[in-house]
Amino acid sequence: MSDRKLRWGLLSTARINRSLIPPLRMSPRNELVAVASRTQEKADAYAREWNIPVAYGSYEAMLASPDIDVVYVPLPNSMHEHWTIEAAKAGKHVLCEKPLAISVGEVDAIRAVAERAGVVVTEAFMYRHHPQTLKVKELVDAGVIGQVRLVRGSFSFNLTREGDVRLDPLLGGGSLWDVGCYPVSYARYIVGQEPVEVFGRKVVGRTGVDETFTGTLRFPGNVYAQIDCSFRATFRTHVEIVGSEGAISVLHPFKPGKEEHIIIARGDESERIAVQGPELYLGEVEDMADAVLLGKPPRISLADSRANIAALVALLESAESGQPVRMA
Repeated sequence: MSDRKLRWGLLSTARINRSLIPPLRMSPRNELVAVASRTQEKADAYAREWNIPVAYGSYEAMLASPDIDVVYVPLPNSMHEHWTIEAAKAGKHVLCEKPLAISVGEVDAIRAVAERAGVVVTEAFMYRHHPQTLKVKELVDAGVIGQVRLVRGSFSFNLTREGDVRLDPLLGGGSLWDVGCYPVSYARYIVGQEPVEVFGRKVVGRTGVDETFTGTLRFPGNVYAQIDCSFRATFRTHVEIVGSEGAISVLHPFKPGKEEHIIIARGDESERIAVQGPELYLGEVEDMADAVLLGKPPRISLADSRANIAALVALLESAESGQPVRMA
């Protein structure tokens, strides 16, 4: 099957589509063939704008088509479970935007349907496929900075668009779900274990979602992670991994470019390691092709996604109660 192309359909005309369209077109094993919207008129207009061959006037129509192999789900967070399950039931493989779901139960439901249907479902954390992330993990696992003691991660920006879906609590809005999920995911990946306890604090905006969130995660062996995220702070992304013998700084951890540098500090000395990478979103596209065409496990498994969502849910629970939450 390695000479076959996967035919992709976009389930909605969401803004994030523009990040996935270029890699789909540059990949020799994938092709973008369709887009679906709630109305035929909107689907037709989007298809003309982006030169997409087929436009469907409903999500259901695209899922019923035998001409689609993979569905990309970029809908608001609260809709991820429903449409991922509907796509899987229709026999489609699914790349779903992060977060895959907004509860552990939803992930379990997705996994059950995906297993019955025999399809690949994976979460679209594009940074996890980039050579920079893989290099950082390699350095940490090789003991370059000794034993990991602390991971610090930040992701913030000023959200100025009124009525943005990320501010709607009914659609799974909030800064932790939208951008805080990145440093939590990064810390879990680097530590290589799941947190045993978390503590969170939030600043709630007028719509009722957390507009700023800070959290602490305690891992086995008293390894800690500290994360912060916000819709009301200047744009910044950063990860620092502190070890017993040194520290690694990653200036662009979540949206790395084609030319990046990892900084390793040991005492007064520092070393810069250059890392080159492809177009950022190409990795998740090729990962899907590896999984479907070659039978390889996707880099982000449903178990991985479940554990990340469990940590996010626990952080939100802690922020609501004002007490630490023990992880099961």
